[in-house]
Amino acid sequence: MSQPTAGGDPAPATMRAVVVTRPGGLDALEIKDVPVPVRKPGWVRIRVKAFGVNESEVTTRKGESDAVVTYPRIPGIEGVGVIDQADEEGGLRPGQQVATMMGGMGRSYDGAYAQYVSVPAAQVIPFETGLPWDVVGALPEMFQTAYGSLTTGLDLKPGQTLLIRGGTSTVGLSAATLAKDLGATVLSTTRSRRRAGELRTAGVDHPLVDNGTIADQVRELMPEGVDAALELVGCSVLADTLRTVRRHGTVCFTGALAGQWTIPDFTPFMIPGGVRLTSYGGQAAGRLNVPVAKVYHGLEQVRDAQADVESGTTPGKHVVVLDD
Repeated sequence: MSQPTAGGDPAPATMRAVVVTRPGGLDALEIKDVPVPVRKPGWVRIRVKAFGVNESEVTTRKGESDAVVTYPRIPGIEGVGVIDQADEEGGLRPGQQVATMMGGMGRSYDGAYAQYVSVPAAQVIPFETGLPWDVVGALPEMFQTAYGSLTTGLDLKPGQTLLIRGGTSTVGLSAATLAKDLGATVLSTTRSRRRAGELRTAGVDHPLVDNGTIADQVRELMPEGVDAALELVGCSVLADTLRTVRRHGTVCFTGALAGQWTIPDFTPFMIPGGVRLTSYGGQAAGRLNVPVAKVYHGLEQVRDAQADVESGTTPGKHVVVLDD
């Protein structure tokens, strides 16, 4: 049984959404009037207030996602807003502030680049805050992915050393913030020497310029190797990342910013003896600094947001706010 929309007013029959009509460039992102999603039993319909724009949505738009995506598709792997409809017995209620992320959003079913989104109740996180939506919208995906990678993927402990490969990505910056808060020593990479200062601002102890191979640089700083490494660049550099880790250390594969998700002719013997390789794919999961790069207002600015994410020139989270 569905509860009425918060405030007693029914949701409109149609909504505005950004739709990827086909794999392609920024022109493949089109604003359309589409039906408001019909909530299924066990799902929650959310009126979207803000959403983050992520590298994975750029790959979805390009048709390069590792997940199965059919088109047309409304992208968006995360969002925050207020509940519009929910099952009475589920403990969630209309008007409640919530966040949602991952779980196939924007890939196997329509995501948050829209005025409304419908998602399984199990991946909805209620919260109460007076923070503005642009700040709240920066939190879900990047922090849960970073946190899950450091805990589930790496079991990082206070006092350990951590390498982040792909450090100026939103997840990389979040991981650095969380790891420093935990008490770790952090090494982090950037492909541009001029961005090393941005890593230091995020708390990184040892910024490294990545020219494709960094194992020797890491071993100069940590001769025995780091305790843990977070791989965000992808399979094209994974073998090199594995060489940065000490015996009985761990590498967690979380992302593929360079676009390569598989290794041709993979053999387990490429993993150095005694080094552990794990992965983290993201699950629904202060005093931490939220690295917001830029705030965009309205669906009309989604193309600009994706262009900025794709260019990689502005570190931090890119957030779109849907103004009432």
